[in-house]
Amino acid sequence: MRPRVDFSKPKQVKPWEYGVRFLFGGVICVATGLLAKYIGPAFAGMFLAFPAILPASLTLVKQHEGRKKAADDARGARVGAIGLVAFAIVVTFTATSWPAAAVLAVATLAWLVVSLLVWTAVYAWRPET
Repeated sequence: MRPRVDFSKPKQVKPWEYGVRFLFGGVICVATGLLAKYIGPAFAGMFLAFPAILPASLTLVKQHEGRKKAADDARGARVGAIGLVAFAIVVTFTATSWPAAAVLAVATLAWLVVSLLVWTAVYAWRPET
């Protein structure tokens, strides 16, 4: 499976569906903020890797394009989340001793490399369907 862009898809989305996505994103951001306030930022930070609009997006993708496409999108989100774990590990071990720009650059590179490796492992040898 190769990533591709389909510019006709945004035209098919109804305005209320964008509202649902923004609502889900806002609720998840507020919940993360409350976790940070009442439990602590280190705990809440784990939830920042959760894509804020993923639940709404998967629901809408399933409605428009079917369960198989929604499952594929969820698989892609998991690949990205694994990359974010690599990002977090780099930040955890370098944030207090490296300059901020270096931390961001190396953490972003770690995210990119890990995400591409996992994507390759998951998708490269899968037959197109």
